Amino acid sequence: MAAHKSSSLIKYWTPRYWPVWFLFGCLRISLILPVRWQINISKRVGRLLGWLLPERRHIAERNLAVCFPKLSTEERGALVKKHFEAIGAAFSEIAMGWFGSKQVVQNIVRIEGQEHLVKALDKGKGVLLFCGHFTPLEILYPALKPLCPKLTAMYRPMRNKLADEIMRRGRLRSFDQLFSKYSVRQLVKSLNDNSAVMYLTDQCYTGKNSALVPFFGEPAMTSTATTRLLRLSGATLLRVFYKRLEDDTGYIVQICPPLENFPTDDPVRDTRILMRELENHIRTCPEQYAWIHKRFKGRPKTYTNIYNKANRS
Repeated sequence: MAAHKSSSLIKYWTPRYWPVWFLFGCLRISLILPVRWQINISKRVGRLLGWLLPERRHIAERNLAVCFPKLSTEERGALVKKHFEAIGAAFSEIAMGWFGSKQVVQNIVRIEGQEHLVKALDKGKGVLLFCGHFTPLEILYPALKPLCPKLTAMYRPMRNKLADEIMRRGRLRSFDQLFSKYSVRQLVKSLNDNSAVMYLTDQCYTGKNSALVPFFGEPAMTSTATTRLLRLSGATLLRVFYKRLEDDTGYIVQICPPLENFPTDDPVRDTRILMRELENHIRTCPEQYAWIHKRFKGRPKTYTNIYNKANRS
């Protein structure tokens, strides 16, 4: 994908874009409040969304029932409520990540393991930053940028043109380049330029180089391309795990050392290892993982579609 050229937003003043303008205005205005106030108010919005979006709530309930079967109905209900609060908090985190003060973000994010990133970049072959879809994702990017001479990421356009433009502008405050999620060639080129590349492969993927890999013990369609990418580029893979602190005062980012004897000659085995690593982190902050995504869709018909209405609890 070529370098993004920002276009004028004037053409988006038609009524169909007014809801996006309203949300955009709310995000900008929220930045005048202290961080904890922003999070607290956004959590209340998230609780409301839990009632306004019953289908998304159902998806979260089904995912949690599969991934945490030992939880009681009451415990899962409480976790779903906290999850929608975390989704609400994400609006504040988007505002801080896209429009807020970079200094404020760096002050509230503590990064551990910076030395692993420095050492990996010193090799000159690029770094794949493996992480997952957690609700504070957008605040991770400006926190990592000061550590990366060149930070890039894959990108999937949004259907709403105005929302897409705002998102790209916001993310390009932190990223040196965004490229299509389907452009393996561009990803490898970025690694060859010794970039640190954000790499999120924890959601459903049914294309080439995919396989059924256990996620919390349940088979899920997952990309197995990591091994191939590392072989092609010689890059180092680092796991990056992040979460909002329980008291909402800040965030912690953990950059883990490279895995030993990784990658191997078995892409599925490597993917299993990465998914287990991700699961371990999810257990530390389960409410912050993206449970409203249909993680178990796209499976062969011999597997149960857990999202069918017949499976509602």
